[in-house]
Amino acid sequence: MSKMEIPAKKRVGLGRGLGALLQDSDSVNGTSNAKPAVPVERPQRLEQISSMNEISVDLIETNPYQPRTHFDEEALNELADSIRVQGIIQPITVRQLAPNKYQLISGERRLQASKRAGLKTIPAYIRTADDQQMLEMALIENIQRENLNAIEIALSYQRLITECSLKQEELGDRVGKNRTTVNNYIRLLKLPDVIQVALRDNKISMGHARAIINIDNREQQLSIFNKIIAEEWSVRKVEEAVRELSNANLLASGVEAKGGGVKQEIRSLQFRLQAYFGSKVTVKADDKGKGEIKIPFSSQEELDKILLSIKA
Repeated sequence: MSKMEIPAKKRVGLGRGLGALLQDSDSVNGTSNAKPAVPVERPQRLEQISSMNEISVDLIETNPYQPRTHFDEEALNELADSIRVQGIIQPITVRQLAPNKYQLISGERRLQASKRAGLKTIPAYIRTADDQQMLEMALIENIQRENLNAIEIALSYQRLITECSLKQEELGDRVGKNRTTVNNYIRLLKLPDVIQVALRDNKISMGHARAIINIDNREQQLSIFNKIIAEEWSVRKVEEAVRELSNANLLASGVEAKGGGVKQEIRSLQFRLQAYFGSKVTVKADDKGKGEIKIPFSSQEELDKILLSIKA
């Protein structure tokens, strides 16, 4: 037996109408309408996990699909201290590439902290997975178990949709969130880069970002963002500013009612529809209640998302 090879020590495993659709929208951070997570089940391609092995930390390479891009050094050191005292409570998950070579699927913080704690081996579940399955499992398990920031979550959701060919509804089932919550995260990726970085670095909150995204004009988005940073605007202040801008933009686009004012219900409906569909929506109405709702799209993909929202 080579010096690097550690014999496997097996242990027992641990054991409606449009109005109704709009009302179903939950907040991005809320869980009141969250669906229970549905595990990924592909018995014909994945081995059943019934035990775990102790694997040398030197035989495990990092995960190329890791969704987390930033690890807090202080938090890692605290986890390492905890591991020295308590050991590893939750095993990591790996796939086997060769007899003495493994690749991490999930648990990079635990693996890094274990190395810092001086552990030579770590408990691990071993799964059989191809590259796409590995990407899907790594993204989903990290979203569910790790404290990713909002931009990392949004990027993970987008990768699951584009690289794993999941629809938003299927993705919601996988991660235990409804379609609207998933869409609210993905919409963050439409924000200017500087705003995304500020959200990633906790310079602004999710509430700030969700309010800004309802403005279509990039210059107006950046203007409000700069005021948030310079004047320390609260989320409520940003929401008020966004409503004022939306009202002004609606007036400029000709959405008027009797007496020259914009109907409050029209403004509210347009605002909610834009948030729900994740797309620009135009609502026009006259003083007799007649009008139209327009939802433009620029690609087949955008159209599919709108249709999926309607069918959800």
